[in-house]
Amino acid sequence: MKIALVQFSPAWENPEASKEKIYELLARTDIHEIDLIIFPELTLTGFTMNTKKFAEEIDGASFRFFIDLAMRHKIHVIGGVIERSENGTHNTLLHISREGLIAARYEKIHPFSFSNEDKFFAAGKEPVLTTIEKVKFGLTICYDLRFPELYRIYALKGAEVIVNIANWPTQRVKHWDLLLKANAVFSQSIIIGVNRTGEDPYYKYNGHSAVILPDGEAIGETDETERILIFDAPTERTGEYREKFPFLRDTKLLKF
Repeated sequence: MKIALVQFSPAWENPEASKEKIYELLARTDIHEIDLIIFPELTLTGFTMNTKKFAEEIDGASFRFFIDLAMRHKIHVIGGVIERSENGTHNTLLHISREGLIAARYEKIHPFSFSNEDKFFAAGKEPVLTTIEKVKFGLTICYDLRFPELYRIYALKGAEVIVNIANWPTQRVKHWDLLLKANAVFSQSIIIGVNRTGEDPYYKYNGHSAVILPDGEAIGETDETERILIFDAPTERTGEYREKFPFLRDTKLLKF
């Protein structure tokens, strides 16, 4: 499966400017054979707590932007939005199919209380699996990476690949690098981490987006450059590795 990771610097609280940056990056990149393109957390606004201004319902402009990208390029799209619904306001990951349909919505289970995210966003209640080109994907967002039980649950539910979209700051990027690899090993899954770069009024970010194999090996790692990175993700490796080393079968404590 060929996957594009969009490591870029969203324009702070300016969705229209962020869209223009994305269009420029796409214009410079050959994505005609790509199966899936993945954007960072809160793709168009950055990690803002200004939910009153930027929260959208399911027919909002950010939803339509990702749907249009998927349909125009005939590609699966994963991106992040601030979603408002009857269940509250959520930091949401969207999976849009090649046909422009909302295939999955994952609401971030672990709002980042250290930055008061939990005061502005409701916590999601359940893991979400989605299927892309016959491969099962688990969906996570940023701070979720610090909770390995979520990744193990996804693996036990059959996820072969687990995605994390993030706004993970430079001062803690060593944890990001370590946790991507650790969760790949814990879950025996391919882990794809897509982090932003640049800065906002509060933090600096230096990317380090990566594709990690189930044994912890990185087949793709990046620096802080703003660009689209394309990798061939050998999704068949997950099943092969789990068959060779069937550690997940010995799991005793997790119940779901």
